[in-house]
Amino acid sequence: MNPTTPAAANQASRSQRDTESRMPEADSAIIQVEKLTKTYQTARGPLCLFDGLDLEVRRGEMVAIVGQSGAGKSTLLHILGALDAPTSGTVYCASTNVASLSAQQAAGFRNREIGYVWQFHYLLPEFTALENVALPLLARGLRKLEAMTQAARWLQEVDLDDRGLHRPGELSGGEQQRVALARALVNNPRLLLADEPTGDLDSVTAGRVFELIERLHAGHGLTSVIVTHNHELAQRCTRVLRLEKGRLGEISAAA
Repeated sequence: MNPTTPAAANQASRSQRDTESRMPEADSAIIQVEKLTKTYQTARGPLCLFDGLDLEVRRGEMVAIVGQSGAGKSTLLHILGALDAPTSGTVYCASTNVASLSAQQAAGFRNREIGYVWQFHYLLPEFTALENVALPLLARGLRKLEAMTQAARWLQEVDLDDRGLHRPGELSGGEQQRVALARALVNNPRLLLADEPTGDLDSVTAGRVFELIERLHAGHGLTSVIVTHNHELAQRCTRVLRLEKGRLGEISAAA
């Protein structure tokens, strides 16, 4: 394999991962959550969002999480991605006890291990598509030329190699989300966390973006957790889980 391809860079970057707070690599679960609770203090008293929630996601799975608005789906992704902390319970993600990380360690963990895609693309409007994709690499300390070269390869991966010099305002909604996908994966993470990645798109564009997610998931050996209200797209995942009353239950699994 050409060592300059994203897949080859993927293997090289994984040799640099932290060894702190890891669970045994022999365990094939890349996400292991046990007895998770998350409680918020409100004017009306404590609000318990998760009540002993358990979750296991094995390497290579694409898991969809569905549920009513306000059930806590986004909060769960935030906890998995070290953007929020649990009230109690055990959360291992990419072999790391995310609850034990300092703010600086959490930032490094996210940069290396997690690709995050939101419902809104959150691209920086003053930068080109190429520059937006390169930002995580620059944050990691890569030289600008190398970062731009890798970013260009990822734009090619999402079929936007001819749009690299365009700013977000010059791109369609589907193109903006494809740039966001390239940015999420440019550091070759093991995990893709996607929060309503097609929620702002029309049905045809949503289908195309989801097909791209499926292709990237398979082609780069990802493990993916996708929050969605689109049950048709959810059924294309390995498993579909429903978050309800603070716990997860499986409602379908691929044959």
